[in-house]
Amino acid sequence: MRYFLGIDTSNYTTSLALCDEGGQVCKNVRLPLPVKDGQLGLRQSDACFLHAKNFSLLQQELMADLSAGKISAIGVSARPRDIEGSYMPCFLVGEGLANVFGKLLCRPVYRVAHQQGHIMAALYGAGAMPLLEAPFLAFHLSGGTTEAVLVTPDDTRILKTSQV
Repeated sequence: MRYFLGIDTSNYTTSLALCDEGGQVCKNVRLPLPVKDGQLGLRQSDACFLHAKNFSLLQQELMADLSAGKISAIGVSARPRDIEGSYMPCFLVGEGLANVFGKLLCRPVYRVAHQQGHIMAALYGAGAMPLLEAPFLAFHLSGGTTEAVLVTPDDTRILKTSQV
């Protein structure tokens, strides 16, 4: 059996997951990034440091029963949203790890937006993956931003953004 590795380094959680060829999540490991009492969030430099620290622990847990050679491809959240200029340093940590895995294993690396991951996770968790066969409208709420996103079988496009 072949597996697909997913990597996400948001500003609040380090996440690694393995899916099998049938699209079933086999293993999902994550560590939240600690926010100090009284603080409203993390500085990007702190998030980057914590992701680097978490990867060592998470990869050991994820790969405990699996040969790395069974990984066929790597997917990684490389930016917050699928628009030009969308950038947060914390995603560079995951993208760097994905690049290392890809080069070492001679496997392709697919870069996606964190927002797309949220939409896919919602569909997967709701057992609604067949919705991807036709266009639909999704709403993404994150970090004080609400967006209407047109999802098609090949793409996502932000239609409207509202910020608080």
